[in-house]
Amino acid sequence: MAEAHQAVAFQFTVTPDGIDLHLCHEALRQVYLSGLHSWKKRFIRFKNGVMTGVYPGSPSGLIVVVAGYMSYAKYAKIDPSLGLFTKLATHMPVSKYITEDGQRIAGGVLVGTGLWVTIIFIMRSVLKSLLSWHGWMYNRHGNVSIGTKIWLVLVKLFSGRKPMLYSFQSSLPRLPVPAVKDTTKRYLESVHPLMDDAQYKRMEGLAKDFEKNLGPKLQWYLKLKSWWTSNYVSDWWEEYIYLRGRGPIMVNSNYYAMDFLYVFPTHLQAARAGNAIHSAMMYRRKLDRAQLKPIYLLENRVPLCSAQWERMFNTSRIPGLDTDAIQHVNESKHIVVYHKGRFFKVWMFYDGRLLYPREIEQQMERILADKSEPQPGEEHLAALTAGDRIPWAKARSTFFSRGKNKQSLDSVEKAAFFVTLDDTEQRYDPDNPVQSLDRYAKSLLHGKCYDRWFDKSFNLIVFKNGTMGLNAEHTWADAPICLYTLSLTNNGHCKGKIHPSLPGPQRLQWDIPEECQSVISSSLEVANALADDVDSHIIPFSEFGKGLIKKCKTSPDAFIQIVLQLAHFRVTFCLTYEASMTRLFREGRTETVRSCTIEACAFVRAMEEEKQTRLRLLRLAAEKHQDLYRQAMTGKGIDRHLFCLYVVSRYLGVDSPFLKEVLSEPWRLSTSQTPLQQLDLFNLKKNPEYVTSGGGFGPVADDGYGVSYIILGEDLINFHISSKHSSPETVSTTLLYLQIHTVCSTMTH
Repeated sequence: MAEAHQAVAFQFTVTPDGIDLHLCHEALRQVYLSGLHSWKKRFIRFKNGVMTGVYPGSPSGLIVVVAGYMSYAKYAKIDPSLGLFTKLATHMPVSKYITEDGQRIAGGVLVGTGLWVTIIFIMRSVLKSLLSWHGWMYNRHGNVSIGTKIWLVLVKLFSGRKPMLYSFQSSLPRLPVPAVKDTTKRYLESVHPLMDDAQYKRMEGLAKDFEKNLGPKLQWYLKLKSWWTSNYVSDWWEEYIYLRGRGPIMVNSNYYAMDFLYVFPTHLQAARAGNAIHSAMMYRRKLDRAQLKPIYLLENRVPLCSAQWERMFNTSRIPGLDTDAIQHVNESKHIVVYHKGRFFKVWMFYDGRLLYPREIEQQMERILADKSEPQPGEEHLAALTAGDRIPWAKARSTFFSRGKNKQSLDSVEKAAFFVTLDDTEQRYDPDNPVQSLDRYAKSLLHGKCYDRWFDKSFNLIVFKNGTMGLNAEHTWADAPICLYTLSLTNNGHCKGKIHPSLPGPQRLQWDIPEECQSVISSSLEVANALADDVDSHIIPFSEFGKGLIKKCKTSPDAFIQIVLQLAHFRVTFCLTYEASMTRLFREGRTETVRSCTIEACAFVRAMEEEKQTRLRLLRLAAEKHQDLYRQAMTGKGIDRHLFCLYVVSRYLGVDSPFLKEVLSEPWRLSTSQTPLQQLDLFNLKKNPEYVTSGGGFGPVADDGYGVSYIILGEDLINFHISSKHSSPETVSTTLLYLQIHTVCSTMTH
């Protein structure tokens, strides 16, 4: 094979006349270009590290401060070094090495640099104090108070110019630890509507006992951790909620995201893959260079934490016997593609540059045209990532720790991301919306259980008809943002030309013994049973959207959460989980909004009884929900605090009946809103066709529902509902959706 010869930079043979050396100039050229690319990347990272490290200052600011100080010292006729070199001269002969003029210049530079560092420290401290104030969240929508306007001016003044993605990290405040008394009070209020008087009295007694006795001791350790670490929740949340789970991550943890509903850039699978892969790599380049803007709230002034972007690419979850680990490599120049049971390693760089979209399409075409058969055990290999974690960990250490298996597994785990060229067709069909979206969602959520590498940070799935989607691993971040641009020609191919001498994809080699194949089969059996049990339902709700809801002077998110309570009440009230972000704080992730409130229950009962006070109760319920959302976003939530107190109790070896009961309560209704990020890319008013169905996830509890929704434009809300067929406690997702549909229509009247 030509590409195999090009991979060798030189060859030599020993002859009677000496050593005969054969150089491959093309290979040496590629080595040179690759090294040049690598050093450029290191320099850019170093430069960005410096820029981020001194933000909100800048290197140009250093020059201005030093020059200004030197000018002032000359004008005021003072020693620029402020006597620094005079004091040094008493201990060492400075004048022997530096002239008097040189001493003045060096001293001025040192003092000016110190002044510059002091200014940066003051600006950063003031900005952190400003960002610790969250009173702006209590302004009514569209009505900004005078105090908030003054605060916004100060935030802008101390925020510096042209921030990069990670510029604000050191200026973000730390997540505060709420008082135990406040958390137990809010907890009791949240469970009051779900308990009868006797149950509530008992739980109140447990809470009061915890608040007086064990709670303060645990709280002391938690405060010590909050002073020592950047975020007192995130590392424990990642470890105990995600990495220590021993069950399958497919369905239970991983989530999915869908393509556009109505826009189909091309029907060519290779072209869509080539364009999407190139866009993802360009996005990674911007991440590496920190060229993306931070995400803001409130008039693009309040920055959110960007830490979760760091592990979007080049990341994989590694199985372990007791706990998994996250492996992230700084640089990866390849991806791995799965197609019809075969794994291919595809290099993303050639001639020292990223491949063009048409060249990546060319590589995908080569894979699609490859008619070779899978090696023994290769086709279902990825089922190991879909089953239980312990069998996968044992198989990895036994069968994939050496030889070609280790090399091939390293290629998968160290790839930038994983791509599946799916051999099925999925798409939203307006003539059959229910079944088409259900099949589409289930394919993205679990596929065939062996054609996605569920341990990768994300899988890019491109279907046979050109539709695509994502399956993402949840440990490393929450709801990542991947951007895909459209750069296709009229004939459906990517722009550009094919490369005549581009080396082809490299087929990964495996040597999987029968014992390992047996483990793969067992994992696939577990995964298939889990996938078959998932009941999902997705359909766009287009009778109205946030436009009508806002006319009722109600928060769209609060409205939908109350709708879910009313729809689910046809079954029963239950503990409800709504995810809220805490990225106003450094390394913040999520907090829980307990949506089943006393006010929401009062409104639901009024709707069932057709009382005339329904509108007033709806507004009270919406205001209460908004208040809970603000509390969650500003570090006053309930569940992360109680979770961390429980972790401390386990480390200390003490039992808390209160904490044990709180953390054992099931979330039978788990909900999440898919946020609209990067709103500047598409104007849905001008281009209503650029809407997506959003994404979804599996049910959190075996006897519960998982509900995801996305509010698009003014007249569209998409719901994703999942449950398990095996649970006698849940009605079908189709029936729940019909209840939601009925409730939405009823409430607007």
